[in-house]
Amino acid sequence: MESGSRLNPKHLFWLVPFVIGACVWYSHRPVTHGPGQMAPSAPVQQPADGRASFVHGEYTVRPLAEFQLTARVLSRRNYSLGKDAKLCPVDLALGWGPMSDETLLSQLSISQFDRCYMWSLREVSVPREDVEHNSANMHMIPSTPEIRKQLKGLRKGSLIECRGYLVEVTAPGGWRWRSSLTRNDTGQGACEVVWVEELKVL
Repeated sequence: MESGSRLNPKHLFWLVPFVIGACVWYSHRPVTHGPGQMAPSAPVQQPADGRASFVHGEYTVRPLAEFQLTARVLSRRNYSLGKDAKLCPVDLALGWGPMSDETLLSQLSISQFDRCYMWSLREVSVPREDVEHNSANMHMIPSTPEIRKQLKGLRKGSLIECRGYLVEVTAPGGWRWRSSLTRNDTGQGACEVVWVEELKVL
């Protein structure tokens, strides 16, 4: 006599979405590191040494400065709609110095929307300058399909090393996107536009 019971196909049908959801959550779960500055140094910027403008699809890209940084991913936002999404499918909110330390980050709420990075304090004791001067929303332009795939898969909390250029991008019809060249500005026009030539997850 056969014992036990078989799994009802109807039960399996309802189980599949939960399994898929768990797999998606696991692959995108935040990375934690514990207290301490994981990326203590500020981004490094220097003149582009006269590197000429170049064409990238329908866009003309003009390097403004060489740029490299090691930073913590505070948030990632993928974009698929709009003229800029074809050029730049991912924005990263990145932090360094005190903004790479979970002790400070635990006191903040961070989000991205409409190519902007927003934060709010849970604790009033945090100086605004610690947040504003040690983090930025960056429009990341991948130079290769491989880098595009890397950018889209980055997880909150990941430590990355990035090398490339801060750029100005133009397109027919007068469309223009120009990078900020300082880390101390805020508001409209304060985002970096980064041509990414190398990207490494540490």
